[in-house]
Amino acid sequence: MDAISALRARDGVARINTLRRAGVSDHALRSARERGMIFSVCRGWVALRGADRMLVAAARRGVVLSCVTLAARRGLWVTEDSQPHLAAPPSSGHASAARGVLHWSKPVFPRDPDSCEDSLENALVLVARCQPQENALATWESALRLKLIDPGVLARAPLPAAARRMLIEARPFADSGTETIFFTRLAWLEVAITPQVWLFGHRVDFLIGDRLVVQIDGGHHVGSQRTSDIAHDALLKLHGYHVIRIGYEQLMNGWPEVQRVILAAIGQRLHLAG
Repeated sequence: MDAISALRARDGVARINTLRRAGVSDHALRSARERGMIFSVCRGWVALRGADRMLVAAARRGVVLSCVTLAARRGLWVTEDSQPHLAAPPSSGHASAARGVLHWSKPVFPRDPDSCEDSLENALVLVARCQPQENALATWESALRLKLIDPGVLARAPLPAAARRMLIEARPFADSGTETIFFTRLAWLEVAITPQVWLFGHRVDFLIGDRLVVQIDGGHHVGSQRTSDIAHDALLKLHGYHVIRIGYEQLMNGWPEVQRVILAAIGQRLHLAG
């Protein structure tokens, strides 16, 4: 096998010994390096020109991408974080020079020594102890919704307490992280809060009690989507429902006011039928 194909099959970054086991000769490696197709990352590792910079940096520092960084790379819902989150075993030497949030941890699931990325299961374990409870729960529920993890496998693993709690609390049907956070923040209410309810041909984010609808708007609520939302709001009101719409910024950065409005609606019994 030629060096370029072998590296492409491994996300562009690999250990030299791994490439040799795959059938890449020393001559092929030397030739690819001389032609500028690959370069040395650190002792024992090479990468393709133009390879993912985060993977290259991870290989160079002897760490793996994990926690919220790995979750985001897998398409899960995470809160914004400007720093990469990395993981390394407690015995790792030069990992301390890595830039970012470094998690010194023994993984629950064995880490592939040829990968610069942690397994999603290990990443979620770190998310559970690294992130605020509601943010961690949103990421876990995102993984369940996308069916990227098997809850049965996790249930049989020796999970730390924080991860075990996430597995127990996470629901597979939350449509987005914002819905998870909203539901978590109002879980103390002694009023039924039902997510993902179909009303008059459209799904609403939450139905509180019998008649109070809460919709959480994301960045996609523009143009034709916004027009459709307004029309559905009008239909709901015609049938006796009360609708409260909140945006992402309100939810994440203005929660006290959002909660005040919802409690005021409940106090006026707008959540009850007739």
